[in-house]
Amino acid sequence: MANEKINLQALEGKWHIILSNFPMWLKGDKTNPTFNYKVAERDGVMGLADEVKYTQNGRTKSINGFDKPLNTENTSFEWRGNGLLSLLSSKWQVLYLDTTENWAIIYFEKTLFTPKGYDVICREKQPNGLIMRKIEEKMSELRINEKLKKIVR
Repeated sequence: MANEKINLQALEGKWHIILSNFPMWLKGDKTNPTFNYKVAERDGVMGLADEVKYTQNGRTKSINGFDKPLNTENTSFEWRGNGLLSLLSSKWQVLYLDTTENWAIIYFEKTLFTPKGYDVICREKQPNGLIMRKIEEKMSELRINEKLKKIVR
């Protein structure tokens, strides 16, 4: 994947976080997390308007930002929050994208507020067993040894 260019439009739309080791999703008080991307321009740069949605206490909440590509392949990004969150940023990478079965493995770097880790995202809320096996195989191939947990729906 490292050398393949990703078309930003391939990332557009809703992605369900299905596996993660990100503490925000593992505590159990935030459920149904999704990444919602829309190709957009900010300060003359084409990137992704980014809305992270989740449910907390029965209400839908969201975190908004912008993902600026850091390379011409569109595999590495810097997220910066909107509004008050504009002080926060984080870097993340698409390690693998399956455009046929619509799932991806993302790595995010450590920040002041979060540890480094991985998310597996999918267009489907609950992918079938075959896709889950392919995800496990790809994680092994990429030498991702961290234990990712299924996300509470």
